[in-house]
Amino acid sequence: MKTENGHIKQVKTNKKTCHIIVTFARSKNTNKHMKLLQLFLSLTILVTLHEFGHFFFAKRFKCRVDKFYLFFDFLFPFAGVLNFPLFKKKIGDTEYGIGWFPFGGYVSIAGMVDEQMDKSLTERPPEPWEMRAKPAWQRLLIMMGGILVNLFLGIFIYWMVLFFWGKETLPVKNLTYGISCDSLALQMGFKNGDKVISVDAKPVTSLNRVTLEIIMNRAKTVQVERNGATVNIPITNDQISLVLKNLKHSDFIGVRTPAEVDSVINGSPAAQAGLKHGDKLLAINKTPTVFFDEFQHEIRKNADKTAEITYLRNNDTIVAKAAVTKEGTIGFFAEHNKFIHTEKVSFGIGQSFVQGLDDAYETLVMQAKQLVVVFTVKDAHKQVGGFYTMYKTLPDEWDWEYFWKRTALFSLVLAFMNFLPVPMLDGGYIVFILIEMISRRKVPDKVLYYANYVGLVIILGLMIYANTDFLR
Repeated sequence: MKTENGHIKQVKTNKKTCHIIVTFARSKNTNKHMKLLQLFLSLTILVTLHEFGHFFFAKRFKCRVDKFYLFFDFLFPFAGVLNFPLFKKKIGDTEYGIGWFPFGGYVSIAGMVDEQMDKSLTERPPEPWEMRAKPAWQRLLIMMGGILVNLFLGIFIYWMVLFFWGKETLPVKNLTYGISCDSLALQMGFKNGDKVISVDAKPVTSLNRVTLEIIMNRAKTVQVERNGATVNIPITNDQISLVLKNLKHSDFIGVRTPAEVDSVINGSPAAQAGLKHGDKLLAINKTPTVFFDEFQHEIRKNADKTAEITYLRNNDTIVAKAAVTKEGTIGFFAEHNKFIHTEKVSFGIGQSFVQGLDDAYETLVMQAKQLVVVFTVKDAHKQVGGFYTMYKTLPDEWDWEYFWKRTALFSLVLAFMNFLPVPMLDGGYIVFILIEMISRRKVPDKVLYYANYVGLVIILGLMIYANTDFLR
């Protein structure tokens, strides 16, 4: 769904309805601080538990753990640059601390060729307390520890969220005016006002599932009702890839609603044109705009111009002039709430666990498919995001349900990314250990050391590219 300026946020209440709030000024400091707080808390939880997974197995197999740090006490990934902690305390053999570089964390396990890049490990035999002295299966579990924690944590959070809050769905039967389409959906053959019936002849009951069914099951066709007739829309694999590519900034299909005013920004062009709550927008420059998607389309065509707006108030038709901004808006909040009728699905403890597993599985599969899209679809790499993208997905106000949902998503994404077979990531170590277990020959420490140099270049490049997403 889209509003005039494209920002919609769902806020849950104790009521069964879902209230929709349109945010106009997202740049307020309070909103920024709330987003940053949620991102900081989420990442702190995930990084700490991820590193605890490595720590747990290392201790279990009697490896000496030299450090356990939330954040880095050096300029990651350069272990020898700006080494200082904000806090540290040594307990037993382990130094626990908080670093100054707030993007991640680490556990320093004796005898592990890691981001510390200690070349002396390659020049001396392993000691009994070092990780490299342990059997391959133990080293495998140590390296899998963080991934397993993030995987199980994501499933657990989904499970608890579903049990306590249930799931909000939007049945397709409740779409009185059908769907609204973004530019890609229109190119694929959908039309505003279509009513989705099925995907590959399999009935779809919830609008929330339509895009997911198309992507997850590589749909070949979508059936819609249009002007009383059933229309079959063919879907190609290339189109599915484009849907995946655009997911970050487009809804693909949403809810079509009448063009009605909820509230008006003081001093805006809409206010100067006399618009008020309840007014129904009929036309822009005499072009009919009965539905909100029609209004959006026409008003954007008049960006940075003056447009004639026709609207209905009670039984009176009013014509007024409004100066359209460069962004193609006039400064009002659209009414969506009374046209959107969601339904709440509740789950028992067992049902919520099964649904949580399904949601986690879909999240991981979606990550894998998006990774394929990055390398196979032109310009898809531009959609790769870092901390700024994560920040943007969080709401302006604190919402525990949404916070935990995003944390579950981030946890599963962290598990997936760390499983990738790139040196310096957990997956890179896992590959070398699996090679050893299959060949029954240990990969030399020097190979690991120089492989990590390659991984350092790859990870540093990915970090820079992903975290310059705000420039793209």
